[in-house]
Amino acid sequence: MTTLTFDTLAYVKTLRDAGVEEKQAEAQATALANVLKVGAGDLATKEDVTRLESKIESRLSVLEERGEGRFRLLQWMLGFNLAISVALLWILIRTAAH
Repeated sequence: MTTLTFDTLAYVKTLRDAGVEEKQAEAQATALANVLKVGAGDLATKEDVTRLESKIESRLSVLEERGEGRFRLLQWMLGFNLAISVALLWILIRTAAH
């Protein structure tokens, strides 16, 4: 879980210096601190991002290997079909010549 640090005292002082009344400044600081506390649970940590990156990289490498394998199979199939086609054409030409 992510923890955010929020200096409510400094926030209240900043608001007071800007002309906000003490009670209102304290209420705003409390409200903002509560929002930050609740929202921090949804933030991703560096570890979360690193873990996700490694998952994505491993899945991409698996997909890349599958793609390469399928491409090699397709090359073999096309080569075989070409060889069969040439052989059949040669047989038809020889048969027609006789």
